[in-house]
Amino acid sequence: MHSYKRSARVSDLVREEVADIVMNKIKHKVLGFITVTGAKVSDDLRNATVYISVLDPADRDSAVRKLNASASFIKGELGRRLKMKYVPSLVFRIDEAVEYGRKIDRILDDIKSERDHHDDDEDLF
Repeated sequence: MHSYKRSARVSDLVREEVADIVMNKIKHKVLGFITVTGAKVSDDLRNATVYISVLDPADRDSAVRKLNASASFIKGELGRRLKMKYVPSLVFRIDEAVEYGRKIDRILDDIKSERDHHDDDEDLF
């Protein structure tokens, strides 16, 4: 018996397959460089939220709109790859955790540079 829920296992599989479909089957140049960072499938396996990260912040909204417009195509491709009774409906969202991590990194870099600057000032005396 598996130690975690079926929806969690399907979430991992959906993330991997959607990433491959987006990378190899979707030909929108507007998408830019995106990464599928995660997927959360509902317990009944009927709905999935797919989280993405976009390299250029200016392309975020456009990428989400294009992917949501392509959701039925991606779902069809997913249906051919997965052997499931129901293929989940897909909704794409920006992964806010990635942006939050970047914000934390910037704060830590600022603290480090302030500390280095402060240490340099003390060396003068």
